[in-house]
Amino acid sequence: MKKPNWVIEKEQSKKAAKQETVWLFGLHAVRDALLNDRRIRLRLIVTKNAADKLSSAIETSGMLPEISDPRKFAAPLDAGSVHQGAALEVKPLNWGTLEDVALASGQTPPRLVLLDQVTDPHNVGAILRSAEVFGANAVIGTQRHSAPETGALAKTASGALERQPYLRLRNLADTMIQLQSMGYLILGLDGTAETTIEAALRDHRDRPVALVLGAEGPGLRQRSKETVDSLVRIDFAANFGSLNVSNAAAVALYAARPK
Repeated sequence: MKKPNWVIEKEQSKKAAKQETVWLFGLHAVRDALLNDRRIRLRLIVTKNAADKLSSAIETSGMLPEISDPRKFAAPLDAGSVHQGAALEVKPLNWGTLEDVALASGQTPPRLVLLDQVTDPHNVGAILRSAEVFGANAVIGTQRHSAPETGALAKTASGALERQPYLRLRNLADTMIQLQSMGYLILGLDGTAETTIEAALRDHRDRPVALVLGAEGPGLRQRSKETVDSLVRIDFAANFGSLNVSNAAAVALYAARPK
């Protein structure tokens, strides 16, 4: 019996994920990855100067670095990468399942950030930083049409990628429905919404909350709008156009924080 196409695609995706590696670069990103016990680290390339700056982290990791000439840096990075003389080949982090992050116990009701086709790695990296600052349980995107774990994302995240769970799941609407079954209130950010985040949460701050943000320009897709519990907007002080998605995520997380 022939396997359905979706089964074949899932098997191919799992196989590709096992083979996938990522080159992290920059002193901050490499240092945090060297100190992260969850990381599977494969190859470390540094200049002599960078090796001196990272000496403590390198010793802790137990890795043997390859010393490279700064004029001909040996790591296979894009020409414009600001690597600061440090690059580390790693396997992408595995943060587990949706249930693992959504049902994780904590002192306050959990907060999640869901990204609807946000593909820019710099935006996602900045969102990871904000999510860590405001105590979100995880940032969740989709397997397709979202930013994968890359060196550029890690550098923008400034270490948050090593500590802030980042999942990429098959279908965002299905993920929202699963979260609703777990008791989550799902709020979709839309600049044309009548209700503010604060108003939507007035009697619900003790509930788990997931904030859904769309890409700059298109915003939330129609199915996402139909699946959320409520469309909400950021309460601007004046008749202002919009924020980019990473800034909007930071403001929304602050507005939705448990009290």
